[in-house]
Amino acid sequence: MEPEDGAASLEGEYPRPQMVRDQWTDLNGPWDFAYDDEDRGEQEGWYRPGHEAFTRRIRVPFPPESSASGIDDPGFHEVLWYRRNVSVPGDLGPKRLMVHFGAVDYKATVWADGQLVGSHEGGHTPFSCEVTGPAKAGRDLVLVVRAEDAPKDLTQPRGKQSWAEQPHGIWYRRTSGIWQSVWLEVVPGLHIVSTHWQPALRHARVGFDIALSRAPKGLVTVRARLSQSGRLIAEHSSRLFEPHSHLDIALSAVPGLREIEELWWSPNEPNLVDAEVCLVDDDGEDIDRVRCYFGLRSVEVADGKFILNGSPFYLRLALEQGFWPESHLAAPSSEALRTEVELIKELGFNGVRLHQKIEDPRFLYWADRLGIVVWSEMPSAYVYSSRVVERVTKEWLEVLERDRSHPSIIAWVPLNESWGVDDIEAREEEANFALSLYHLTKAVDPARPVVSNDGWEHVKSDIWTIHDYSPTGAGLRERYGDREQLAQSLNGRRWQRRVLLPRFDEDRGQPIVLSEFGGLSYAPSRDEEWFGYATVASPTEFAAQLKDLVDAICENDQISGFCYTQLTDTGQERNGLLDENRHPKLPVAELREIFSRVAKAVPHEELEISRRIIRDGTQSRGGLQ
Repeated sequence: MEPEDGAASLEGEYPRPQMVRDQWTDLNGPWDFAYDDEDRGEQEGWYRPGHEAFTRRIRVPFPPESSASGIDDPGFHEVLWYRRNVSVPGDLGPKRLMVHFGAVDYKATVWADGQLVGSHEGGHTPFSCEVTGPAKAGRDLVLVVRAEDAPKDLTQPRGKQSWAEQPHGIWYRRTSGIWQSVWLEVVPGLHIVSTHWQPALRHARVGFDIALSRAPKGLVTVRARLSQSGRLIAEHSSRLFEPHSHLDIALSAVPGLREIEELWWSPNEPNLVDAEVCLVDDDGEDIDRVRCYFGLRSVEVADGKFILNGSPFYLRLALEQGFWPESHLAAPSSEALRTEVELIKELGFNGVRLHQKIEDPRFLYWADRLGIVVWSEMPSAYVYSSRVVERVTKEWLEVLERDRSHPSIIAWVPLNESWGVDDIEAREEEANFALSLYHLTKAVDPARPVVSNDGWEHVKSDIWTIHDYSPTGAGLRERYGDREQLAQSLNGRRWQRRVLLPRFDEDRGQPIVLSEFGGLSYAPSRDEEWFGYATVASPTEFAAQLKDLVDAICENDQISGFCYTQLTDTGQERNGLLDENRHPKLPVAELREIFSRVAKAVPHEELEISRRIIRDGTQSRGGLQ
């Protein structure tokens, strides 16, 4: 249980930091485990308590392919079974007992004491099951999970997970089964299922969506109390009559515009607002209470610039694979997620492009709290079919539902480099799929920019993104150095024979961002297979070539940001600024100086960069100095 601080100041393990309850039980740790290569477990009743099939132990939430799990078996195993005894917390009475899963790759079926209690498809998004019926006070509940992950099924959204038995090219070892936190929670019969926050800075108001477990049967009131650093900024109370409600909260305790601006969230000033939300019955008694947080900020695109809180903001992103050698897509610890965000800031970046991964919510919490911006990207499938349309759309909607209240997330990317829509230029149905994902995302969240297909072959995007792995700054200057060269690159054939704008999305003042570049491999091992876009042989050459590339971009007043490939070495892809264990390949101060260069497109940020370097240099925690 966390201490009763605001949700914006938690330090511990709570797996859903944007909606915190005090009563919860961590179910990570040792579970019974079994492979089911013949897929006979359901027929033989492995879900029944006491079955003898579970002969091994696994450490959840680490995938069995990883060493951290204790299994360390990278081979093909399509069906996995997990079992754990769970202590029922006393007499529940009218309350409900829920088990929450952060993510299970790819399909999950859950039983409690032999009773089917839920299922879910989608390897990157959370789900919950009620286990109240099987729960009996004073005895353990036997929780069983069957996970199914078909290694060769290219219709599954899988991101960078290899479909071959061994990693190859830019694809890595698989992450199957349970790979994010599992926890138990006691909730009232009528309880809060989700909350979402939509700040409206110009109007000093916050939109608030609340979802309940069912429609209220009596008089029920929701009370929201908003504060920042202990200072009350708003209180709101409304009757609820439906299971889903939208409310509008005025920041009435803030006297004027100047005071509101002091509350805004940005990477330089990552101010967060604590929200305590209570359901109250007609007698004034609490039915349910959760602690939430959000940030007051706005994101827009206009006149070729990315706009944060009304001012041009230059994007300095690192490509983040979110992969660890000992635990794969699962973070080795909650502290590792915090350290990752701190390292990103120390290196001079103001954000990350999360690449082909829906990251652990605790990473997004530290991005919110410590101050980096995030591009959120859907993991790809690798073929096109109506089944892929269904699977990607369903899971992408769950991503938006989970993450749209994080202030750090400033852009959505449903597709990358035409993966899964390889014939998008020629096939109308694939182009329509990309276009539908753009509009679907805007329908759910109109407040953020959407990139329909990052890198090239945009059908409609709020940011025009380019992937270009030129090994020299001269190559970048030649293609994007002035308006005429840039226009030719946008409409001509380029990287991997792809067209950037095959249907030429209309010019609505979209900023242009070089969202992948660099990829320099410094001193890769010569005794094993490795991948990189260009190779340098010494620290001096690495620094000079890196500076040449970044200078070429920052000198260009037509480009509004960049994303360097990549933050860390990952598997055989040896083009990180850090190695796979997060050790820098050049001195951190040198890297920070290169990536913090003032950009011609947003010259006013010079003072902000200087202040940030001074502040981050004196408040570093990442251990890279």
